[in-house]
Amino acid sequence: MWSNFFLPQDEDGRVGGAGSKSGRAGKRPRPPRMSDSQEGKIKLAFFIALIGVTLTVLGMGTEFWVEVSQPKHFRNNQTCEMAHYGLWKSCIRTLWVSDIDPERESCGPAELPGESNCTFFKFYTSGENAVIFKKTTQKSLHITGAMLALFSLFLMVMGSLCITMSLSKSVPFFLKPATICFVFSGILVLLSIIVFHQSVLALLASDHSIPLHHELSWSVACVGSAGAILIFGGLMFLLLSLPYNPLDKCFGQQSSSDG
Repeated sequence: MWSNFFLPQDEDGRVGGAGSKSGRAGKRPRPPRMSDSQEGKIKLAFFIALIGVTLTVLGMGTEFWVEVSQPKHFRNNQTCEMAHYGLWKSCIRTLWVSDIDPERESCGPAELPGESNCTFFKFYTSGENAVIFKKTTQKSLHITGAMLALFSLFLMVMGSLCITMSLSKSVPFFLKPATICFVFSGILVLLSIIVFHQSVLALLASDHSIPLHHELSWSVACVGSAGAILIFGGLMFLLLSLPYNPLDKCFGQQSSSDG
């Protein structure tokens, strides 16, 4: 009690004087807080990135990455067969020739009514290659494409966690890690499409007894769009993490030079 009574007080009336000032000087500076406008821009960029995440999950879960079809009159004049598959499952469909467009030479598309027989690929469990119309898949390429897609999902989750922490703490520190996660996830998504297409070409080259026509389906377009959106969202986070807007700086220099 008496020690506090004889201690000098500073101008604010707080006890301790120079000692309290040195204690305050020893505290670490707080990280800069985000403004309301910057937080709104981050939420907009996060919404764009979540669109890419949604499209990736939607495309990865389907079996409509590629359609492989026989000539529509290869078996008989009534029915024909085609196959469509993705990363995890393949389906063989039997369609009626009368339902196919007369100008189309191959069987399909897969949206037409008909019988379907779907099976999961066994090279994820027992290591067996799949056989589609006497053609054998290349499991190494197929598994590589699937692993790239799964790792891209992991990076999307990590990037989403970084943005969530940045918004909850109201600090821009986590924007740069989120940039790395989303940009690399978009690149991996695009690489998975390239590897998958190579596996399709390897499938077609494994046997030439049955002529087949192939075309990439809507899931590839969905996943490809997702990859581009993820890269764009990651670059937006990079711009928002900078202490200044490079576009404003460029326009400011141009206006000063014009003046």
